[in-house]
Amino acid sequence: MHSTKQPKAMKKTQRPAAPQRAARRVQRVANAIRPQSTAATTQKKRPTAIGHMGNFLEGRSAIVTGSTSGIGLGVAKALAAHGCNLTLNGFGDSNEITQLQKDISTQYNVKVRYSPADMTQPSQIREMVQGAQKEFGSLDILVNNAGIQHISSVEQFPEEAWDRVMSINLDAVYHATKAAIPEMKKTGYGRIINIASVHGHVASINKSAYVATKHAVLGFTKATALELAGTGVTCTAVCPGWVLTPLVQKQIDLRATQNNQTNAEARISLLSEKQPSKEFVTPEDLGNTIVFLSSPFADQLTGTSVVLDGGWISQ
Repeated sequence: MHSTKQPKAMKKTQRPAAPQRAARRVQRVANAIRPQSTAATTQKKRPTAIGHMGNFLEGRSAIVTGSTSGIGLGVAKALAAHGCNLTLNGFGDSNEITQLQKDISTQYNVKVRYSPADMTQPSQIREMVQGAQKEFGSLDILVNNAGIQHISSVEQFPEEAWDRVMSINLDAVYHATKAAIPEMKKTGYGRIINIASVHGHVASINKSAYVATKHAVLGFTKATALELAGTGVTCTAVCPGWVLTPLVQKQIDLRATQNNQTNAEARISLLSEKQPSKEFVTPEDLGNTIVFLSSPFADQLTGTSVVLDGGWISQ
């Protein structure tokens, strides 16, 4: 005989409200993608350390021009942290550069070479590219970072200064890119990343040569990307606003002295003129961005620019 006793009703458990469930999902995702770096963050609202997303650049090689200090060095270290062999380039004390090579190689377990190529000399730029290809078997990533600035009104701008800004900021990008493309196309993988500026989108007074070159770099980036579409080689640009480099820190120190301000007040004063976030972009911010652009995850990101400016050009 079958029992006619009815089973007890299952006790319903109350589900969290939709906003709470959404918040939990966001937290789970955040936990999953949190960088593995254990570097301590220092008295800042946001982390500035190089993030580590995996050694997905292991076996790749990169040239970063102007990489013995500042932005270029931050970019080089970020690439090395993800397994990329490096060619450093730039000026500086030879002993310090040798030590820098050793430090990066030891810390990240990658190969690091140095090219003293002068970015005003096309033949030296070609030799730099060929040297990287010979040493590492390929050149997979080219970061055209080297750049200079000269402050003057158009009326007073020295012609030799204009020519030098054009040569380093624009012509060198062309020469390095031209030299790198053939082998990248052969291997079916390449990342050409041009460090432009917010001044590729907007202008500032007394910076006509710099603004002209950075606008031109964005145009060159678009044209190059179109020519390389479908080859496995991409071309992108990164446009930073104010970046906290040793040179910018000197400007802050000078401003603090001239205006009788603390260093912190001078920093905010400088940033408030352009950058709504009132925070500097850091070399590590740029490095982390360029790691992504260099990766297989950015296959379809080409012919465009990534702007890191704390809201500068949105005003």
